[in-house]
Amino acid sequence: MLMAVKNQINVSLLSIKYALMREMLNKTTFISNIVFMILNNACFIVQWVVLFSIKDNIAGATLKEVLLLWALASSTFGVSRFFFKNAFELPEIITSGKLDVFLVQPKNVLLSAITTDVQTSAIGDMLYGIILLFVYGFTFERLLLFILFSICGGLIITSISIIFSSLSFWFPNSSMLADTIVSITTTVATYPGEIFKGFTKILLYTLIPVGLSNYIPHHLLINFDLLMFVELMIFTILIVIFAFQTFNRGLKRYSSTNLMNVRI
Repeated sequence: MLMAVKNQINVSLLSIKYALMREMLNKTTFISNIVFMILNNACFIVQWVVLFSIKDNIAGATLKEVLLLWALASSTFGVSRFFFKNAFELPEIITSGKLDVFLVQPKNVLLSAITTDVQTSAIGDMLYGIILLFVYGFTFERLLLFILFSICGGLIITSISIIFSSLSFWFPNSSMLADTIVSITTTVATYPGEIFKGFTKILLYTLIPVGLSNYIPHHLLINFDLLMFVELMIFTILIVIFAFQTFNRGLKRYSSTNLMNVRI
């Protein structure tokens, strides 16, 4: 079984590689997309610099801690959009019948569908996250943890999108729900978790798991806690498994539209 999983991952990585090569055919567009995404993200930091010039901390967080939070938010967003771009377009793929082409391929349908394309600008998000990590304070150990947490956060966000997008198998008009949940997750991730209280905070650790994709990793980068680290790893594995199970269960209800399409 482990060999089968390894083979599936290798095939998906090849798919991502070829998608990236297609994007790199136009080098000017490729590079400009990355550079402009870095500049776009940098513009949002200005508002925080202005706020912290008025007040030393916001909800107990310093400017450097907010920069680290932005680093994680940007990097996790980049990982999810670069490696699994089509996970955020699943409702349209399912309802339009574009899933047909992946059903006849000798690999996992979900992995095949979500790794067939990449979002070039997401490279800028990942690079921006690394830049902010250096601003916060670079150590080799922190860099390794940051990369690991970016991957975990990207997997969590992707899994959430897959879970809610899979509702399209049962409810064809549910795409707005998936888009809304993912949009809230990525937006709220840039704000210190301490500003949210009560029921809102519960939502951010359950239905909208910003707490698990960003806030806990942010805390671990500042003050590492082994138990919390293990819990985060376990949650990441479980939510990925649940996403696959939800999609596969919905796939049994899928009806082909006989759409003629070829993937090269």
